Amino acid sequence: MSGLQFNLGPVKEPLGFIKALEWIFAIFAFATCGGYSGTTKMTVTCPNENLTVKAENLTAKADFRYPFRLNQVLISLPEKKDCNGTWTQPYYLVGDFSSSAQFFVTFAVFVFLYCIAALVVYLCFLHLYRGAGKLPMIDFIITIVISFLWLISTSAWAKGLTDIKTSTGHNMVVIQPCKPPVKCTFEDIRSMGSLNVSVVVGFLNLILWAGNAWFVYKETNLHSPPATEPPNPAHPPIPTGM
Repeated sequence: MSGLQFNLGPVKEPLGFIKALEWIFAIFAFATCGGYSGTTKMTVTCPNENLTVKAENLTAKADFRYPFRLNQVLISLPEKKDCNGTWTQPYYLVGDFSSSAQFFVTFAVFVFLYCIAALVVYLCFLHLYRGAGKLPMIDFIITIVISFLWLISTSAWAKGLTDIKTSTGHNMVVIQPCKPPVKCTFEDIRSMGSLNVSVVVGFLNLILWAGNAWFVYKETNLHSPPATEPPNPAHPPIPTGM
């Protein structure tokens, strides 16, 4: 019969169980990265020609989020403040890290969709999957490619995250107005814990997919099960002497 045959059995096997884990971890990967928004701040000490008046301290902040085009993120002072004429134009954070972030998130979404399709095949059409030699082979090739792309995308995103931390951290004080007589001091930044988690989850996905490649390989024609020895034939009766 070639129709739909729903069966939860594959989920109890490594083939389906690991695929379900890959689906969950793909959600964590794109959610922890794509859903991030943060704020970085620095204290700006403005010059004052009147030495009897204490220098004015202002808090400059920048709100940034995915996809981390930081060179478009404005560093803003409190409304109607120009730091005694030294902050006369818009200033922005440094760097554009959207390519690595978007590659990571887009790939994770693709993996999420592929896992759904694979689970539908495992749960509803396993008899067709195992009855046709091409489907397991296609699944195996895609598994190998996805494992490799997890390595590439996560490594690129880990490097991008390092650069984002640098740009939004102490290095933000190198912008043009932060020169004497203006003094800029890095103050605070929202925790990037979810972004750190996204990198960890990315490498966990790599391990999951690389490990799952073995179980998908076992479904292909390339894997030959160990041959079983045929039962020994019955020994003929030994003739007795006369």
